[in-house]
Amino acid sequence: MKSKYKTITVILSLVIIIASTLLILQFFLVQEPTYDYQIEQAFPNLTFDEPVGIYDPKDGTNRLFVLEQDGLIQVFENNENTTSKVVFLDISGSVGSGGGEQGLLGLAFHPNFTENGYFYVDYTDTAGDTVISQFTINSTDINRANTTSEKLILSVSQPYSNHNGGQLAFGPEGYLYISLGDGGGAGDPNGNGQNRSSLLGSILRIDVDSGDPYAIPDDNPFKNNINGYKEEIYAYGLRNPWRFSFDPNSNLLIAADVGQLSWEEIDIIESGKNYGWNIMEGAHCYDAPLCNTTGLELPIYEYSHTFGYSITGGFVYRGSKLTSLVGSYIYGDYGNGKIWTLELQGDNVISNTLLRDTELKISSFGIDYNNEIYLCDYVSGKLYKISENILS
Repeated sequence: MKSKYKTITVILSLVIIIASTLLILQFFLVQEPTYDYQIEQAFPNLTFDEPVGIYDPKDGTNRLFVLEQDGLIQVFENNENTTSKVVFLDISGSVGSGGGEQGLLGLAFHPNFTENGYFYVDYTDTAGDTVISQFTINSTDINRANTTSEKLILSVSQPYSNHNGGQLAFGPEGYLYISLGDGGGAGDPNGNGQNRSSLLGSILRIDVDSGDPYAIPDDNPFKNNINGYKEEIYAYGLRNPWRFSFDPNSNLLIAADVGQLSWEEIDIIESGKNYGWNIMEGAHCYDAPLCNTTGLELPIYEYSHTFGYSITGGFVYRGSKLTSLVGSYIYGDYGNGKIWTLELQGDNVISNTLLRDTELKISSFGIDYNNEIYLCDYVSGKLYKISENILS
């Protein structure tokens, strides 16, 4: 009888431990907001048509550029009293946006933009395929692009209209990084996420300063492989990475990957790593009770569709106005408008806190020259910023 009671005691203890762990995890996931910060309209005199990106060329000219999904890039002075914007580039005639996730999706300014005037765009063409092109600024007007200067860098065939990825960014070593979704269709029916012979479902890394139109960096993980893997691939196993960014202090590359049925995830992207899709969704086996997780990189953070259902990646905050947020990763959810801060210590998560609960359709975050953070509301076309709540 004593052994029976001992067994019962052990089982009860395990139940209590598991229940306590789940409660701690739940608290970790959904800490109550303190509302020390508020979301306010940044440029009240300006609105945009379906904005999907905010960018600063980092050239000291105090300008911001906004992508409109149908194919326009607008430029304006970074001043809260700004009343006018100028069309910097109009490629709407080349852009296909019939699917909700197609269109003009990404912009990156060359690290030497002030000298060479190069910038790069990611868009869906009228055939539905992904195009990465280089343009040059107008030689007589810095607020206008030379519309005849388009140079094709890369074209990727897309089997479906969704999961295009679309983010462009230059890394600290000067190479161009490109995000591509799995090509769409529920559950990755073509298996692109795990197929390194396809560019889809990956983050690419290319050298636009060498070769024509580009070269493969010497330290790309699959350069000179004998297996037929695409040498452009830097990391793979991604479903639809909707926004990634580099932390300017640590150089960590952080990506938000939109989930399928149950989980949204945040990943630290490293060379050659496999982030699991479509074997896994987040840290869970996808569409199967068990799966082989050997060699798969798990997310540093995930949340279930109880808390949101379409993650929008942001930035590690390195500005000066929001002092308690310095070093935290700010991100949101397009589906429910929530904005969170993920406190990081290196590549470890310390806490996740709900910053604000909004009604915005957060399509993208952006930073200005001073690393202050902004966000786009896709529906209203307004831009917002995070500021201290003086009433808190």
